[in-house]
Amino acid sequence: MVRPSAKLGSAKLVVICICLLGFALIADFLWASSSTLASNWTSKDSASTKIVVSNTAISKENQNERKDDNNGKDAASGRVLAAAYADLPAPELKWEKRATAPVPRLDGAAIQIKNLLYVFAGYGTIDYVHSHVDIYNFTDNTWGGRFDMPKEMAHSHLGMVTDGRYIYIVTGQYGPQCRGPTAHTFVLDTETKQWQDLPPLPVPRYAPATQLWRGRLHVMGGSKENRHTPGLEHWSLAVKDGKPLEKEWRTEIPIPRGGPHRACVVVDDRLYVIGGQEGDFMAKPGSPIFKCSRRPEVVYTDVYMLDDEMKWKVLPPMPKPNSHIEFAWVVVNNSIVIVGGTTEKHPITKKMVLNGEVMQFNLNTLKWSVIGKLPYRVKTTLVGFWHGWLYFTSGQRDKGPDDPSPKKVIGDMWRTKLKLNS
Repeated sequence: MVRPSAKLGSAKLVVICICLLGFALIADFLWASSSTLASNWTSKDSASTKIVVSNTAISKENQNERKDDNNGKDAASGRVLAAAYADLPAPELKWEKRATAPVPRLDGAAIQIKNLLYVFAGYGTIDYVHSHVDIYNFTDNTWGGRFDMPKEMAHSHLGMVTDGRYIYIVTGQYGPQCRGPTAHTFVLDTETKQWQDLPPLPVPRYAPATQLWRGRLHVMGGSKENRHTPGLEHWSLAVKDGKPLEKEWRTEIPIPRGGPHRACVVVDDRLYVIGGQEGDFMAKPGSPIFKCSRRPEVVYTDVYMLDDEMKWKVLPPMPKPNSHIEFAWVVVNNSIVIVGGTTEKHPITKKMVLNGEVMQFNLNTLKWSVIGKLPYRVKTTLVGFWHGWLYFTSGQRDKGPDDPSPKKVIGDMWRTKLKLNS
């Protein structure tokens, strides 16, 4: 048998080493070139945008989500946001803290009748929902008069409106997390605290736009039964003094763009639908607790109006996209005032971005303006107005001045003297 010589083995080893060294040099050159290109791209992009969010403002949870999403971005680099995600310039307001609500609430509902704010339902946490009503007295700054809701009534994402005595409650989500909706509809007599059933909505909806207009209870839009698909349907039911005058809901002109979490307002015999969104969290398939999972959302600036012609008209859009504002509004001196909300999701972390502005829509001029800043960014506020003071309570606030994503569910009550633009 002939064995290879030691010299031949040594020569092969030298060749292999030379090849490995050459490969390493080539890889190093390519890495340096790609780093230079990436650096140049970041510099150009940063020069053309207005807002840079430092990575230090992004939580560890968001960093983990970036890894899971395989973004492949340098975690140490600056984060660039479009101007649409920024806080809008606004005057500073002097806010006074008032009596805190008995419980924190997210996605609750509220109706003001004279000096009383009736606050309904809502999440305490994602796994716990409230099934009672608390009452705030603007006159003496006290909470009291708690009473229970019907067992069949939804716990969040409610449609709700009042005629000054009776409160009409329509559909909504039954239970915590992302459980299904119910079609049950009720009316509350605020003088006797008695509940009565109304004919159920034709199909369940999440957070539909709801108002009383021309003697009829109008319900439109919202999300369909899967919690994500926007509904376009519009129904109405004739009601008077807390009683239905019909046995079935009547089909009306569909809303131009469906979706939940809108302000729905009637002023001077005109019905307005403002803001909202398309899409929402959905229950995770197969989850026994209907665990919420994120889905794509589009937040609206849209403003629509119905008048004598019973045709939807498009009005000037909001200053920025805004949702979760169904009980975040009041009407003062022919202006609609909206407090807080949510805008488009953060483009990097995909986290929800909260709004921290007070907006005014002047119905005389059909112009929007930003008239003040809130103590913090917050969504699903419950808003009232009494003797010149603008009040808000509850909702979910931001993580801090440098992080607009949601964190703590609150029960704070705040007020400020309202100054409108002419």
